[in-house]
Amino acid sequence: MGAKAKKSLKKKLAKASQLSVTRRAKEQSSNFLSLDGKSDAKVNEEVVENVGTVIYVGHIPHGFYEDEMEGFFKQFGKVKRLRLARSRRTGRSKHFGYIEFENPQVAKVVADEINNYLLFEHNLQVHLVPPERVHPKLWSGVRRSYNPQIWKAIERKRHNKVRTVEEHARLVKGILKRDEKRRQRIKDAGIDYNCPDFVGNVHPLNKKIKFADEEE
Repeated sequence: MGAKAKKSLKKKLAKASQLSVTRRAKEQSSNFLSLDGKSDAKVNEEVVENVGTVIYVGHIPHGFYEDEMEGFFKQFGKVKRLRLARSRRTGRSKHFGYIEFENPQVAKVVADEINNYLLFEHNLQVHLVPPERVHPKLWSGVRRSYNPQIWKAIERKRHNKVRTVEEHARLVKGILKRDEKRRQRIKDAGIDYNCPDFVGNVHPLNKKIKFADEEE
């Protein structure tokens, strides 16, 4: 972020903070009665301000993860919680996340000023999330470190598991069916080619596998 943008944000944050102080002072003064026993009903009533503290951040570029996001957004105000959406299968970023600030004024200014901010050739999409739209389970497990499953190891274990004779027979039968379809496609294409015979229909114990649909 450039120096001019930072200076502009600081001014807006200071102005927002001053408005918050003024509003609280008016609220406190309205709780007291004047000497004649009448309340000060002529105090200008301000429009109810947005109390949302959660912002949505979309189009997050690759490499801009939790630590980088916290370091970038904490310059505007204290970040209470932060969550980057990640894939359960691979652990990679889904390129969107949520940030909660302690001060709603800071969240409002960030949503207004950082929206469409160019970061690593990505225009950040930042929007304020109304309190009623915040999901109850949005922050569940946010402090827990993410450990993606090692799918290669799981698939390797499944592929290399010890099979029974029946399981091995089903596996070989499927291979033979696919091999027969492949031979037929080659023949239909008019290609004269003698495919080598499949020799894997013999069990490791050197016993011929007998399928259920085969006749004796």
